[in-house]
Amino acid sequence: MLASFLIGLREGLEAALVIGILVAYLTQLKRRDVLPRLWLGVGGAIALALAIGAFFTFGAYALTFEAQEIIGGLLSLVAVAMVTWMIFWMQAHARTLAGGLRSGVDRAIATGGLWGIVVLGFVSVAREGVETTLLLWSMVQSFGNAPESLAGAVLGILCAAALGWLVARGMLRLNLRLFFTWTGAFLILVAAGVLAYGIGDLQEAGVLPGPTTALAPIDAAGAVARGWAGFPFGWAFDLTGILDPTSPGAVILQATIGFTARMSWLQVIAWVLYVAVVGTVFLVRAFPARPRPAATPTDAADSSLLSSAVSPHSKETHEHPLS
Repeated sequence: MLASFLIGLREGLEAALVIGILVAYLTQLKRRDVLPRLWLGVGGAIALALAIGAFFTFGAYALTFEAQEIIGGLLSLVAVAMVTWMIFWMQAHARTLAGGLRSGVDRAIATGGLWGIVVLGFVSVAREGVETTLLLWSMVQSFGNAPESLAGAVLGILCAAALGWLVARGMLRLNLRLFFTWTGAFLILVAAGVLAYGIGDLQEAGVLPGPTTALAPIDAAGAVARGWAGFPFGWAFDLTGILDPTSPGAVILQATIGFTARMSWLQVIAWVLYVAVVGTVFLVRAFPARPRPAATPTDAADSSLLSSAVSPHSKETHEHPLS
């Protein structure tokens, strides 16, 4: 529940900030008449995310075990790719997010294509929605469809909506760069766990060599070898005899970093390589060695992306190019 809550909070806040920027800018332009079209696009994005989640949840029951494992493994890999891309995208574009969205609104209004607002709202929210759906679906599968995971995600999204509203109204100042840095680091660990889980699914389906395939090394007792004797297609470790997978500690480790009581060598290698490579790149970009330039108005606004540049109550005015 904790892991899914933080994911829902992180992804939900991204969507809430985007919506807040669009709503506030249209309000400043005195074009509240097009807000219903914006909400139509947002509603379409939410419907798409729910439809994808329902399809993969209920459609899987008609498939064979092998097919379910293959689809689950592949979707986990897709979720990891999307999360990784979004982490670095937000890291690079957080400061220019508001300006880019305003430019999109200006283009849609200036060209008379007000239905472009629908598309803008849909695209801006759909990427977070689809990414969250795939990531949560993979996590729920790894937890055995635990309802606590979904409950945590819903609570996180509701908290994100409340925070987004407070920031947009200028009632709360939130250091977004710090927030996205810490949650980005957390998501890297979660994504590494989802990657390991997806590889485990593909091994169980026989797509990748592993402990359940013919390539698994066998020890003297006739069981799949563990430790160095099991390298590379056996078990890296097997702690099921001393660690209860349902204990609170085991559940927290599984939810946060993807650790389970028994993992194959391929799972461990994938987890370590992902954290090492992606984590290093993320930290280098988040904390560059070279000295940063003097603060600019844009940098100052980064501590609260919406508190002044987006709030409907901001004293800043924006003239429409055609007014």
